[in-house]
Amino acid sequence: MRCADCPLLVTARLVSTRTLAEWLDWQSSLNPKSIDLGLERVRQVWDALGAPAPAANVISVAGTNGKGSSVALLEAMLRQAGYRVGVYTSPHLLRYNERIRIDGQDADDESICAAFERIEAVRGDIQLTYFEYGTLAALLLFSEASLDAAVLEVGLGGRLDAVNIIDADVALITGIALDHMDWLGDTLEKIGAEKAGIMRAGRPAVFAAPQMPHSVQAVADELGAELIRAGRDFSYQGSASSWDWTGRASRRAALPLPSMRGSIQLQNAAAVLQVLECLGGPLPVDQQAVRAGLIEAKVRGRFEIHQRNCRWILDVAHNPQAAELLSAQLADLFVPGKVHAVVGMLRDKAIAEVLAALAPRIDQWHLLDLSAEHRGAAAVELLDQLPAAERAQAECCSDTDACLRHVHEASCEDDLVLVFGSFLTVAAAMQWMDGGAAH
Repeated sequence: MRCADCPLLVTARLVSTRTLAEWLDWQSSLNPKSIDLGLERVRQVWDALGAPAPAANVISVAGTNGKGSSVALLEAMLRQAGYRVGVYTSPHLLRYNERIRIDGQDADDESICAAFERIEAVRGDIQLTYFEYGTLAALLLFSEASLDAAVLEVGLGGRLDAVNIIDADVALITGIALDHMDWLGDTLEKIGAEKAGIMRAGRPAVFAAPQMPHSVQAVADELGAELIRAGRDFSYQGSASSWDWTGRASRRAALPLPSMRGSIQLQNAAAVLQVLECLGGPLPVDQQAVRAGLIEAKVRGRFEIHQRNCRWILDVAHNPQAAELLSAQLADLFVPGKVHAVVGMLRDKAIAEVLAALAPRIDQWHLLDLSAEHRGAAAVELLDQLPAAERAQAECCSDTDACLRHVHEASCEDDLVLVFGSFLTVAAAMQWMDGGAAH
């Protein structure tokens, strides 16, 4: 049964008077806090909705970087194996509907609005955030879609993130790095403890990165979770054309390299295969499905290449670790001309560290002003945190579209244009490219 045909949703849809855009605008104003960590409020509403299971099997994915790629790999492999899969991710790039995907298709406006109506009918005076509304809507739609598996990307945290009202059958933590320090803590140990909160007693939790804060093991011990670590419990070996994986109970050889770019994708894929091994009883995935999933999986806005007058690369790298990975990827490219960087960021990010990581790869900086956006940094704030030696090659841009047009006109075919930073920046570049600008 498709979620749009579920009888409970049909009733709600008949009384819905708001469009999706109107719902989202209203939700943004409901709670004065855009981020309000804690499970009590969202759990109360979920219980009032009946707390239905979102799927027969649930995988929660937390971590600082690599969540989107890992979710995409899980979805692709499970669907290639013939399973019906729901995926919840955030934030979106172009359309809110991207956040909720059922059997490979984004949820439609009508279904999302119907879910919002049901949430509002039981919410009472409980103040929910924009993110909490979306999480509850996704879980409702999943619960009525007869899913074999739901893959839930955790938001900025773990322990107190709204997604954590669901007990995952397997938890995946992609790695820990410094980001969202105002909310999660200013050390890897503090952040690791928060991310580890998605683990559950007696259930497997896979840690993907080679380095792990001690706090993750401490939380696993405290909760009684079964922690499975990269390098200790599973491993991989790669070559220029293929790779092999060894898990706790199985092996996979001569696998194709992931179609997503970057050496980090083997780390992500290895952890995903360990997750699938943990689910092998109820959800076996054969070698053919794994191979097809590795080739099929992709995520927009991660080293996404466009060919215009020259190569353009779009990447949502916005924390130091992601910026360092992006810098390493750029180092592997041959660029006979100049590298232009178009960057806009949120002011609560580690701006100086991100810009410093990419500075050796950039010839000309174009700094976007996002101060009109919530938490957005002004262009002059970026300029102030750019390495001093780079400032002579930087310009501040007040209008994003005008900046992109200028870069397009100023670059030649031997150049490369890198657009990076916040999701807002990359989304704006995508929309500009789709808007009929000169090719």
